[in-house]
Amino acid sequence: MYELMVETTFSAAHQLRGYKGNCERLHGHNWKVQVHVLAHKLNEIDIAIDFHEIKRLAAEVVSPLDHSMLNELFPFTEKNPSSENIAKWIFDSLRKKINSDGVMLSAVTVWESDIASATYYED
Repeated sequence: MYELMVETTFSAAHQLRGYKGNCERLHGHNWKVQVHVLAHKLNEIDIAIDFHEIKRLAAEVVSPLDHSMLNELFPFTEKNPSSENIAKWIFDSLRKKINSDGVMLSAVTVWESDIASATYYED
């Protein structure tokens, strides 16, 4: 089994509804997103999937979030734009684009700071 990982970033503002503390107020982050992909085998040129392709797809999915107010974007108009929910939304959006024969998205980690992250994966 092979695991590949790429990173991308975006900057966005949000506020956590119902949170009793500073994060309920409008604030922003420079988010880092790590995308993990698993492959059971390598292709005819001995790669699982081109890193460039994973980067392109991750950037495509994250693009609408960049320089936005997350609370104004669906599904975050209904769900809190927490790191956990952002990781799941990115995972769900990327899974449709990456999963193919022998290659599957395994996890998405969203970092809101250098010391705080949330990871979403399915077993």
